[in-house]
Amino acid sequence: MNYLSPETRAAIERLIAAGDSASTPDALERLASIRSARAALQADPATLAAVRDAVSAGRSWDEISAAAGLKPAAAKWRWQGSDEEIAERLEAGRKRSARPSSVPTDLPGLSVADAAKALGVTPQAVYLRVSRGGLRAEVVTLADGRSYKRVFLDDAQQ
Repeated sequence: MNYLSPETRAAIERLIAAGDSASTPDALERLASIRSARAALQADPATLAAVRDAVSAGRSWDEISAAAGLKPAAAKWRWQGSDEEIAERLEAGRKRSARPSSVPTDLPGLSVADAAKALGVTPQAVYLRVSRGGLRAEVVTLADGRSYKRVFLDDAQQ
């Protein structure tokens, strides 16, 4: 285990010590110890180093993801690229998860669902009207890459 960081080794040692003690720790203490060790292992630089060694050795992302218990796309998202690229992806993910709502409220026009309610039709009917040119719609792309179709109703259409 000398390839693990001191923090990860300490978390694992706490987990082992809790299991080796004469009295069984409280269920919540055991759960917290397990979670702490798991989080430490996932964040340990040894994980990224092992992935990079595997890539250098010519191992496929399918093999790497299987060894890590992930799907190939998830493994690539976590570990592919330079340290800077990985950090940018993780930070963008943290920013997205920190938002109180995933859908912004200050977009122009109406959502397809809101336009359908306003017109008294189904969302599929709104898409059909847009494709036939009866309604104007635009795709609004935000800086973080999310896109939303927005429908613009004229006063005569409402």
